[in-house]
Amino acid sequence: MSPSSTSGFDLREAVDSLRDAFGPAFGPGFAARMGGRMGRGDIRTAVLVELAAEPMHGYQVIQAIETRSGGTWKPSPGSVYPTLQLLVDEGLATATQDGERKVYALTDAGKEAAAEFTAAPHPSESRRGWDPERAALPKAGAKLAQALGQVASSGSKEQQERAVAIIDDARRKLYAILAEE
Repeated sequence: MSPSSTSGFDLREAVDSLRDAFGPAFGPGFAARMGGRMGRGDIRTAVLVELAAEPMHGYQVIQAIETRSGGTWKPSPGSVYPTLQLLVDEGLATATQDGERKVYALTDAGKEAAAEFTAAPHPSESRRGWDPERAALPKAGAKLAQALGQVASSGSKEQQERAVAIIDDARRKLYAILAEE
């Protein structure tokens, strides 16, 4: 039995069903919008955009990206710090020691590179077909799928039956919402 298949339940099938139900909201880039990985160029672009606003240390860059994305994207230190070093190596940024932290600032060449991106949507924004104001419903669906997967993989038969009843009831209530005037 595969790790995703337990008691006749396939988590991949459930996620595919959610993807079909939500359409583009669960399409390409969904994992990135839910806090997963963004494309390689996205982190570089986001860091350039944030440093164009003001010099920052790495943690500030992470917080600024998270704030700008409305909390849908929080890059990891493992992606931000190497990107900052790459920008320094490329001559687009400088790093100065401020106590125990390095503060990064764009050079003139870095400001020119950033200017190309500051007028465009931020990598976490709508160019990926994502409206942060509509993030709550797909995010809740993904969390529900996670919980369902846990019940399916480790719940008793009675717990699984109760979970099915809850899901069926929730589905009916959701359709009732749509039926309201």
